[in-house]
Amino acid sequence: MKQLILSLIISIFSINVYSQTYKNEFGFRSDNDSYLAQGSDRYYTNGLFIHFRRAVNQQSLKEGIEKKTYEITAGQEIYNPYSGSAPDPARHDRPFAGYLYAGGALNWFYTNESILKTSVELGTTGPNSLAEDGQELLHNTVGFYTLEGWDYQIRNAVTVNISAQYTRLLTRSANNSTDFSFEGYANAGTTFNGAGAGILFRAGGINQLFNSAYTDAVIGNNPKTKALVKREVFFYAKPQLNFVAYDATIQGSLFNNNDPVTFGVKPIVFAQQIGFNYSSQRFTFDFGMIFKTKEVKSAAKAHQYGSISMFYRFN
Repeated sequence: MKQLILSLIISIFSINVYSQTYKNEFGFRSDNDSYLAQGSDRYYTNGLFIHFRRAVNQQSLKEGIEKKTYEITAGQEIYNPYSGSAPDPARHDRPFAGYLYAGGALNWFYTNESILKTSVELGTTGPNSLAEDGQELLHNTVGFYTLEGWDYQIRNAVTVNISAQYTRLLTRSANNSTDFSFEGYANAGTTFNGAGAGILFRAGGINQLFNSAYTDAVIGNNPKTKALVKREVFFYAKPQLNFVAYDATIQGSLFNNNDPVTFGVKPIVFAQQIGFNYSSQRFTFDFGMIFKTKEVKSAAKAHQYGSISMFYRFN
């Protein structure tokens, strides 16, 4: 009788946990250097990205694969020289540039807490990216200064980019409150070419990498493995070393460089990301700060910006 009661309790609890998983996720990420209240409007000054993700039926996946998701995304990135008001091209330390794209991704989450993400992006640089229009709308909305200098932006070019990212858990504490993971990526295409690697540290109420908001893996569809916690609340830090082979927002078109202002890239860039994440089964809020060493072979300085992400999950 005791065993029967215990079995019923376990079953009810399991149903409650699994009934709270959602297979769809929609949300956005916004990057801006003004989020750090540093009074600058330079280099990578604004980015806006919209995401939709969906998890496939996990019970249909072969052994060793915990979860598989696919993703549709669209985004815009805006770049300035030392300011958005820079009418003299002779003083530019980075080109005015924009990048607009739409893309798709497939993500595999393995039971050993390794992750493989692959994506492809189709887009454009130059005036067709609507970067000048986007920044002008933002400045007019919040009452910022008048823009000058976009006449010298990177020219129009159709872009195709592919990327892959690999993540793997290295170690986790016995009480499941801290862990370290390896992250590596590679990009290839007509806009960005390069690779990088870093170490991710998380501390707080954390889930497995295949169930965590950090890896965009809270969604599920008939999950195989119970999450460690229902709500994640954690801090994270990720130092990362990047090798930059090509960046069209700095160097111009890969095939026909007739851009009025271009520079060379610094081949080695170090980045440090720190942030805070809160995630329930329905919602995610994330705030991060990214600090980068100098990226351009010019008088440009090191740069930093903030990033805000919000996501909602549903069936």
